[in-house]
Amino acid sequence: MAYETYGKVVGVIRNISRGNSCCSFLATIQTETETVNFVVTGETMVIDQVRLRRGMRVAAFYDTSLPAPAIYPPRYQAEVVTVLRQNQDAALNYFDATLTAEDNSLKLNLSSATRISTVNGQPFTCHPGNQELLVYYTATTFSIPPQTTPQRILVMCPS
Repeated sequence: MAYETYGKVVGVIRNISRGNSCCSFLATIQTETETVNFVVTGETMVIDQVRLRRGMRVAAFYDTSLPAPAIYPPRYQAEVVTVLRQNQDAALNYFDATLTAEDNSLKLNLSSATRISTVNGQPFTCHPGNQELLVYYTATTFSIPPQTTPQRILVMCPS
């Protein structure tokens, strides 16, 4: 799965309603500036298989190359959804051998406290570089690229 065309929306789930089928629902997310709707289907990867509920702060990733209806609020097909703690952020990107994001948006500094696993929760014992990673972090430096010591890294192993 190539994540280079993915966009991200971070906000709080304000409403969940039934979708077009019993296997999908519509999640309304309120960001700091706008409202965005996401269709969540059985194909959507919900990290840690958490049951999504109103009031949860989430990051929803969607494929910006897919067509989206020209409506307001915008409606996207969620590809990956993850729950975030307060002040936490997430990045989904390809990180090279130096753990720098492909688009130079983030550089990772690993620590012994950084938990690294695959999406299905199995330990990842190799170096996480040269992989697509879902990274959870709180603070970054003001350098270019911004640097962070991530709390958790999920390696998006190719299938």
